[in-house]
Amino acid sequence: MPKRDFNKLLLEAVDEGLSSLGESSKQAIYFHLEKSFSVKKKEIPSKIEAFAYGIEKIFGLGANFLETLIVKRLYKNVGQSFKWPESKDLTFIEHVAVAKRSFLLKKRAKNMAEELV
Repeated sequence: MPKRDFNKLLLEAVDEGLSSLGESSKQAIYFHLEKSFSVKKKEIPSKIEAFAYGIEKIFGLGANFLETLIVKRLYKNVGQSFKWPESKDLTFIEHVAVAKRSFLLKKRAKNMAEELV
């Protein structure tokens, strides 16, 4: 399996989440994010706050559903199971940060294990 980085996994999750709305809708959303919120598709990982803001402005309360789809896919991409925490209500941005931490910890542990062999 080729090495994958977190940004690629995040972009895949975003793309798959937006694909649930249909291909033409997905392309329209990417266009709107770039023109109205200055967030190009490839910049989403480095502009996650602006992406979340744009999605929330575009979809209003419906953004929560889309963000949940993206987060579920992201957790799957990094090899984690997704559970809504009962004691804490994390935002979309916080979920992305948790998934990134988990990905980096797994990657570090794998690298350490490979060094020992």
